Amino acid sequence: MGDRLFGISARGSGILLLLIIAAIAVFLIAKAVPALKADKANFLTSQAWNPDAAEPRFGILQLAFGTLLSSLIALILATPVAIGIALFIAFYSPRRLASGLGYVVDLLAAVPSVVYGLWGLQFFVPKMASVADFLHDDFGWIPLFGGDSVGGQSILTASIVLAIMILPIISSISREVFLQVPQPNVEAALALGATRWEVIRMAVLPFGRSGMVSAAMLGLGRALGETIAVAMVLSTAAGISLRILKPGGNTFAANIANTFGMAGNTGRGALIASGLVLFVITLVVNMLARAIVARRKEFV
Repeated sequence: MGDRLFGISARGSGILLLLIIAAIAVFLIAKAVPALKADKANFLTSQAWNPDAAEPRFGILQLAFGTLLSSLIALILATPVAIGIALFIAFYSPRRLASGLGYVVDLLAAVPSVVYGLWGLQFFVPKMASVADFLHDDFGWIPLFGGDSVGGQSILTASIVLAIMILPIISSISREVFLQVPQPNVEAALALGATRWEVIRMAVLPFGRSGMVSAAMLGLGRALGETIAVAMVLSTAAGISLRILKPGGNTFAANIANTFGMAGNTGRGALIASGLVLFVITLVVNMLARAIVARRKEFV
């Protein structure tokens, strides 16, 4: 009877979650349709954002570009550091130190976004101005670091703040995956004379590959939907550019946070439509993470 009740409650919880997701999607679609009908531009390819004009014209191309670019850069910066932290805590540090370090890393995930935003705006942005000048002067021949103007409130700055925010998620999940490596595999590698790094390379990383990928994908999902920190750090400007040191840029979440209070009826519908696109992107990212995990039966 207990197993049956648990099975029914677990199945009901899963169904309830799906209903909540479906309800969110229906709400976003219902609120976005009137604005999409009034839009005089192509919603998917236009860079303009004037939804409250006499002839509303708005599109998500710039928002999608800024969101994906900043999130991908953050993922590239955070993933190696997070995996290195997870490996150090799991295999190199003493047990007493490992528990404390794990607690500190996990604690970073509990810091509110507005704290990261205030830290980034007041402390990190001024520091990044000199870093941007250095990268532009010495590595300006690389397209990403080129351009006519550089500044602290750029896509690179927002990406670094996002990387710090998603680092504890990736590190925590990766650490738990590494701790699940079968002990006989580790002992067999050590018996063959392998060094600690060789054990990690031959026994730990192959076993935890799908777990690391799924952790990175979950971190990417967090970066895609981050609002307040990006809105505070990033100086919004129109146009698409691959110059990550150039002041400006925009993302879905930052645009919603900055303009929702001043938007009219059509403007709010346009923002909800952009939120619907972000909802779909985030959902797809999480589905990909689940699919990657399911490929390895050890994690099913």
